[in-house]
Amino acid sequence: MTNEWAEFRAYTAKPVYSCASKRDHSYLGRFTIDMIQEPVGLARILTILARGYLFHDADGALLNGSPYDRTDHARRALCAWCSVPEKKKSSDPPVDFRALSTEFPELVDDKGRGWYYRHVKDVIAFVRAHPQETDQWTQKKIVPISKNFTNDWKKKVRQMQVPVFHRKTKGAWIHRFDDMIADALEAGPLRTEEYLLPDEYVKRIDEVISDNKLKPVAAEVVRFYLANRSDDTPWVVLPVQSFDAYYGSTAFSKKQLAALPKELIVREYRDGICRICLMES
Repeated sequence: MTNEWAEFRAYTAKPVYSCASKRDHSYLGRFTIDMIQEPVGLARILTILARGYLFHDADGALLNGSPYDRTDHARRALCAWCSVPEKKKSSDPPVDFRALSTEFPELVDDKGRGWYYRHVKDVIAFVRAHPQETDQWTQKKIVPISKNFTNDWKKKVRQMQVPVFHRKTKGAWIHRFDDMIADALEAGPLRTEEYLLPDEYVKRIDEVISDNKLKPVAAEVVRFYLANRSDDTPWVVLPVQSFDAYYGSTAFSKKQLAALPKELIVREYRDGICRICLMES
């Protein structure tokens, strides 16, 4: 979770659709089926994408010059990633960004199929083609997704282009491309290496946790906290859905996070956002 460049690559490279067993959800990539059914965790994904195109070249090296000069480039990248093909006359705001396929061939093709649109369609096709290799719960979830995804995603893509001060804006807590780019500029370049956990924290985890299966999860959460904490607050927002996707299931959000002892991590929920604070020994 602390190697943000690896996360960026997971959202831009071509996925591999395969699974070794019914419990293997690697064909979903860095998503869970819940994230696809309801676009939760989308803010982090779009911000990671924006940071990649604002600050890095194709190999991950830092670009010269000001990232503020590349905000239009980053916005076009987000549009390309979210693109949905439309056969009829383009809507306003548009959702089909096939014109960007030359600039961002990794994100959208010449038929308007954006990276995310292609990925969801390929996941649907994979689950349908492999009923013996995929679990029944996922097969059940795929049915409404396959029926509703295209129209729901079009609505979402239009919503993300609404100006923040538009007088007809009624929704609160919605995603906007402009918000993600602003967050990306503030967050800065992507971290291109895993954060190494200091020995003192490894020792502390061993002291307060006896479950060997929970220890690596605790170590990952502590790593994320240390890598992302700031000087002005002891709290760090924890992207729970992204952790689920990182581990390939919802076990983290439904079981493991709650099992972390308060002697190590304190959790607090506000407006649907989870934030954590590390308890020092």
